[in-house]
Amino acid sequence: MSVDVAPSIVVDGLTKRFGDFVAVDRASFDVREGEIFGFLGPNGSGKSTLIRMLCGLLDPTDGRASVAGHDVSSDPEGVKRSIGYMSQRFALYENMTIDQNLDFFAGIYEIAPKRIAERKRHVVEVANLKGLEHRRPVELPGGLRQRLALATAILHEPRVLFLDEPTGGVDPINRRRFWDLIYTLAEEGITVFVTTHFLDEAEHCGSIGLIYYGRLIAFGSPAELKRSQAAFPVLELELPRAADAIAVLQTRRDLVAEVALFGRDLHVSVVDGPDIERRVGDLLARDGFEVRRIERVEPSLEDIFIHLIEREERA
Repeated sequence: MSVDVAPSIVVDGLTKRFGDFVAVDRASFDVREGEIFGFLGPNGSGKSTLIRMLCGLLDPTDGRASVAGHDVSSDPEGVKRSIGYMSQRFALYENMTIDQNLDFFAGIYEIAPKRIAERKRHVVEVANLKGLEHRRPVELPGGLRQRLALATAILHEPRVLFLDEPTGGVDPINRRRFWDLIYTLAEEGITVFVTTHFLDEAEHCGSIGLIYYGRLIAFGSPAELKRSQAAFPVLELELPRAADAIAVLQTRRDLVAEVALFGRDLHVSVVDGPDIERRVGDLLARDGFEVRRIERVEPSLEDIFIHLIEREERA
């Protein structure tokens, strides 16, 4: 994306305190128009609080933010008119048809009557729901329910779309299809702010923010984060009883900085040195582990985030 594209979301020192508890601590970042921004963080890290401030639902304690040109503190109603929101929990009327749900939300959004039919046709087409208009959400599988929720969120042509873990509980095929819809919306110029726990999804975002106990500890594109935050070389190990091998590797801090399961394999961040692959392999072999494969790999986002969070915990 061109650096000349104006920011759609501007966050500058945004802070929220609840008494002595700091839920969000001086967060600052920009999201450009038409960008897909991935927002990650453990439960309780401040994601929901920050999103509620950006949606005009919660007043900041300090700092400022604007969404689609509207200040979240002085013009929260302008923010609400300019955004779409899809919650993690399905929030449509189960016993109304798809068509009835769209009519209901068209009224809530105060869409001009002469435009309602056009907007309904558009979102049904975008969400691949054509032919299902007279079905009720309660009759639909999870992937179609998610697409219906997305259709209602974009019915009023928002400039910014907030998606809160939109693919949670959805199978891999429908996850892929849902992300195809997200790409289509971004190509239309809609800014998409999405929270996710799936790091493979985060790989496809234009930029990513990682929040941890209220502090934004990383921000940038996936490639930038891998380049700037990779503190150690990473080895990928294939071996039986991979989880058991973690304890052995953690005894040698002179060789191993961090270690984590990566699917069935291990990713081991190592202190670089001569024959480091052989030395790690020999360490495990002495404890009876059969290392079937060991090779140096590019750090994944998971490696980067584990490193950043462990660094924060050690600080």
